Amino acid sequence: MSATLDANLLLYASDEASPFHERANRLLAELAAGPAIVYLLWPTVMAYLRLSTHPSVFARPLSPEEASANIERLLRLPHVQSPGEQEGFWGVYRGVAEDVDARGNLVADAHLVSLMVQNGVRTVWTHDRDYRKFTGIEVRDPFATPG
Repeated sequence: MSATLDANLLLYASDEASPFHERANRLLAELAAGPAIVYLLWPTVMAYLRLSTHPSVFARPLSPEEASANIERLLRLPHVQSPGEQEGFWGVYRGVAEDVDARGNLVADAHLVSLMVQNGVRTVWTHDRDYRKFTGIEVRDPFATPG
């Protein structure tokens, strides 16, 4: 089963002060071990680089070199892919965005979901509950307590 992940998982894995740090690291280790394809989509990468190096987000932000090295370690794995927008992306995005009336922070989420749709990825690992607004994808929260 292939899946993608939202930037919050990478951020929690990088933030030792986060209560989600340990679980995020375990999940990343599981995904990094393969063999399932992991889609590391560019909106996730850019959000991680922006937020992990920002002093308003982390008490001890990463340097650009540290953040980039974290991404490069993942991209070097043979089962990690990072496709971008393909022909027809705008139409896919418009359909996804209109379904949820995307505005504000939902615009970035709709971008990621549109890339998922265009690349046949059904599952996203995230702690962001906004992804549950989108149809046609499975949202997996590694921090949710089994109910």
